[in-house]
Amino acid sequence: MGKRANPLAEPTQDTILGGRVTIFQPKQGYRAAIDPVLLAAAVPVRAGEAVLDVGSGTGAASLALAARVDGVCVSGLEAQESLVALARTSARENGLEDRVAFIEGDLLTPPDTLLSGVFDHVMANPPYVAAGRGNPPPDPAKRAATVEGAAVLADWLVFLLSRLKDGGTVTLIHRFDRLGEVAEGLIQNGAGSLVIFPLWPKQKGRDAKRVIVQARKGGPKETRTADGLILHDADGDYTPAAEAILRGGRELMV
Repeated sequence: MGKRANPLAEPTQDTILGGRVTIFQPKQGYRAAIDPVLLAAAVPVRAGEAVLDVGSGTGAASLALAARVDGVCVSGLEAQESLVALARTSARENGLEDRVAFIEGDLLTPPDTLLSGVFDHVMANPPYVAAGRGNPPPDPAKRAATVEGAAVLADWLVFLLSRLKDGGTVTLIHRFDRLGEVAEGLIQNGAGSLVIFPLWPKQKGRDAKRVIVQARKGGPKETRTADGLILHDADGDYTPAAEAILRGGRELMV
């Protein structure tokens, strides 16, 4: 009997942003959905600025951001070597390797090249499930992307803010039911000007499962809750507002 093929060795070639960006990702395990695209759309970046994408995976958020804003430089930090390799392939495929670089490393022992206090913006899509909770996926890559490991949410928040310039922004997408942990952790570590931006499945004010949280390093201790974004209409299709972001590449104003 022959050896079973490694799904990471046979990636699929997919597109995001309505075909504007090509990404290579594993056939099995964690595969990018809409979260990294929404995350990238929410970062208030301008040409000439530098962004750090922590837990960059196969590079979907980094590449979507670089495609949306010309002149932006993005560094992606990812612990899984196989995903870093796929992300680098995607950067070359999109002609973005001069502005998007992916680095293998762990946020608990970060590479020396990722200096503190140098990035204008930091973004992250951390694992949503707290360590020891629920039933972790059997696939190791998917488990690493969705369930906290040695680095828990508090570690992520400390690291994100440590790499920001004073006045820079941090943007996260996370589970709505962990909003309190995210907000408290950001404030405790010197962030302010928090904006809470719910992602409503079909109706504003009901059953949000995801939330975007944005804060500014050194900002005033204020919190604002935005109206958020309704993702789907009654038929399950994307709303025009969501479509403009997910496929049209429009900025998400939080």
